[in-house]
Amino acid sequence: MAAARAAQSIDRGRLSFSYGRKTKPEDTPIYLSPRHAEIVEIAKSKGRVLVDDLATHFNVTPQTIRKDLNDLCDQRMLTRIHGGALFPSGIENVEYEARRKIAAEEKEAIGRAAAALIPDNASLFINIGTTTEAVSKALLDHNGLMVITNNINVANRMRVYPSIEVVIAGGVVRGSDGGVVGEAAVDFIKQFKVDYAVIGASAIDHDGAVLDYDFREVKVAQAIIANARHVILVADSTKFERTAPVRIAHLSQVDTFITDRCGIPSIRKICEEAEVKLIEAAR
Repeated sequence: MAAARAAQSIDRGRLSFSYGRKTKPEDTPIYLSPRHAEIVEIAKSKGRVLVDDLATHFNVTPQTIRKDLNDLCDQRMLTRIHGGALFPSGIENVEYEARRKIAAEEKEAIGRAAAALIPDNASLFINIGTTTEAVSKALLDHNGLMVITNNINVANRMRVYPSIEVVIAGGVVRGSDGGVVGEAAVDFIKQFKVDYAVIGASAIDHDGAVLDYDFREVKVAQAIIANARHVILVADSTKFERTAPVRIAHLSQVDTFITDRCGIPSIRKICEEAEVKLIEAAR
């Protein structure tokens, strides 16, 4: 989103955002009140903001904050989600470092919950994603693991622990996030049959579709699902408010779904009917 590169200037006590382009004389600048400007800065630093947290922070009513967020979303400074808003956008595949900041505490809780399901001396796949990275961090005290991954960040984190054997897939390294993708990575994954797979997603539709942006990454994720005895999907609740164009699988195809909280009745129903174990790590 262009606001990520906004240049800020103070004009008569109000904040003006000039987007990542040259302005023309006829362009109308966007002026933000001090509270709106601070909300944007908080969202920028944390990845998202919640209505209740902002109401407490500014000592105003939740209704006031909801109006603030709606105004900022109308100006395309934020993207609305249930209970709050995202920066820079909940529907874009934002840069990897920015994704790390979105729901960081929730991802840590999800990581701990996933690690608790995986015993010592297990073999597992871990694919690309900031939430799967959180799982890898929580697994560092395990012994005798064999970890096959197409995530360079996971490999770098785990390789220094002598009790963990790390095997990394070959293929094209995606510069944006260190993910290894492509047919070579798919062929490599197909050589294994592991105890567990830990997969992430960019979005989860309310009909249970598990979605991502990159077709090459999706092909690797599908190979991972097909070659694991127990599939663990890890995704924080902001993924319910996002969308992506490429289908990885359906929620009913996984064995365990770990999120921070699930307030979507259709998702809960799918898990119940398909006997998918739903774990809400924030509860």
